[in-house]
Amino acid sequence: MAKKVDTDAPKALIIEFRTPTGEVWGQLTAEGREFKTGSTGFYANGKVKNPKNGFPYQVGTNVILIGSKE
Repeated sequence: MAKKVDTDAPKALIIEFRTPTGEVWGQLTAEGREFKTGSTGFYANGKVKNPKNGFPYQVGTNVILIGSKE
């Protein structure tokens, strides 16, 4: 099966973290990336804070195009 490529994907995504009630905890920018596995997608790493008490949370996420691995 051929490697899937999304030529319409942007260079980055903005990921927003919100509670179910809509309270925003922060945003991260996920940059386009080719992973060591050969898959393509987006990667973000950073911190968001609880706006009520300022406690920080570490966030790391991969957003991978299904079928993009060779």
